[in-house]
Amino acid sequence: MIQFSDLNLHPDILKAVEEKGYKTPSPIQEKAIPVVLKGSDLLAAAQTGTGKTAGFVLPILDQIAKNPTQGHRNVRALILTPTRELAAQIQQNIVDYSKYLNIKSLVVFGGVGINPQINKLKQGIDILVATPGRLLDLCQQRACRIDKLDVLVLDEADRMLDMGFIHDIKKVLKLVPEKRQTLLFSATFSKDIKDISRQFLYRPETVEVAAQNTTAERVKQVAYRCDATAKADLAHHLIEKGKWNQVLIFTRTKHGANRLSDKLDKGGISSSAIHGNKSQGARERALKGFKDKTVRVLVATDIAARGIDISDLPHVINYELPNVPADYVHRIGRTGRAGKAGDAISLVGNDERSFLKDIEKLINQKIPLLTEEGFEPGLWPARAPTVSEVMKADAERKKQNRQNRGPRNGGGRSKQPSKRRAGGSKSSSSGGSNNSNGGGGGGAGGGDSKPNNSRPSNRRSARRRGAPRRSS
Repeated sequence: MIQFSDLNLHPDILKAVEEKGYKTPSPIQEKAIPVVLKGSDLLAAAQTGTGKTAGFVLPILDQIAKNPTQGHRNVRALILTPTRELAAQIQQNIVDYSKYLNIKSLVVFGGVGINPQINKLKQGIDILVATPGRLLDLCQQRACRIDKLDVLVLDEADRMLDMGFIHDIKKVLKLVPEKRQTLLFSATFSKDIKDISRQFLYRPETVEVAAQNTTAERVKQVAYRCDATAKADLAHHLIEKGKWNQVLIFTRTKHGANRLSDKLDKGGISSSAIHGNKSQGARERALKGFKDKTVRVLVATDIAARGIDISDLPHVINYELPNVPADYVHRIGRTGRAGKAGDAISLVGNDERSFLKDIEKLINQKIPLLTEEGFEPGLWPARAPTVSEVMKADAERKKQNRQNRGPRNGGGRSKQPSKRRAGGSKSSSSGGSNNSNGGGGGGAGGGDSKPNNSRPSNRRSARRRGAPRRSS
């Protein structure tokens, strides 16, 4: 069996790796590290929790340690990630593995002040870990230059290169040298993503240590059929029945995460929620409490699926199934890490049966579908609704809710004049955006809302003409 010492890494890196308790590389590390060390571009796929971060961090550290920068430090390696949590996790790995090296690294993301990041960049950085939005902000302010880097890494590349990030990635590519080494790492790669990624790589070597879109073998997967309205009670029941002390629950929406967390708290199960609307400080406190086991349940949106690194996490619950099957692989990849056992439980309503079928097709595995006594679904016809039927019903529900709610921004809930200030609704907090990459976000609905057809009051008209506001 190959050892880390056989990979020709710098002695000080090997010393730090050994102190972390690692002697033999994982399959992805064994295959990826030699490719990176010889300078080739790389497209690497491995299950979450198999150590793929070290697969690029260790050889990058080796390259810089053996060819140190002379004079002012420029960014030699740029690592892009989709979420703040994943960026912070990678930075911690870099710090751990470079403790005996004269290498400086920095992590930058949105949701926190930009000035401290600018000041640290001025001091010189060898390795920069960043989310795309904050990186572009820094580059636009001329606080960060990436035109002399040697290596570009896209971690969780399937998410980075999907339509939500592709435009930012293309902007970044215009700022980096054309001659560079590019590495794409991810747990999953669709054929479309592979096609797109080839635009950014030069004769890449491909490394796959498991079949595409498979789940860890030691993760026990099971699903429970239930009504959507019973999911919170069923989750509470399963946690208490199993006496689970550390559970990660995924919801589809931020508001859903908050509601479930509150309900679990009121039911006597300590819980915190983590999602894009939370401040960076709140997210860090929630993660710390969960890791310390002072918080029993962490309720998260998919933003956390790629940033939480807990080696012994025993239980993951899909409160709602993702409508993108590959996200299921990422979610349950939080448990069963590094060869350890774990449980993945999914709560499936009637309108999610088609999502379950798509997931089973992706992972090429049948997931046992059970019924818990006392939580039998009231609606479970013989024929499962199709995805199109579910989407159509959901659209009708949203339309009906809008009609029941009435026009927003003072358009007709009552005949009384709106008490809101001119410019529409209150803007959201300015600390960061709803997106995990820390981009511009904020209250998009504010003053850009279209006015309704009702005639504004004289006071509001006067304010638009510039008349001073009366003090209250």
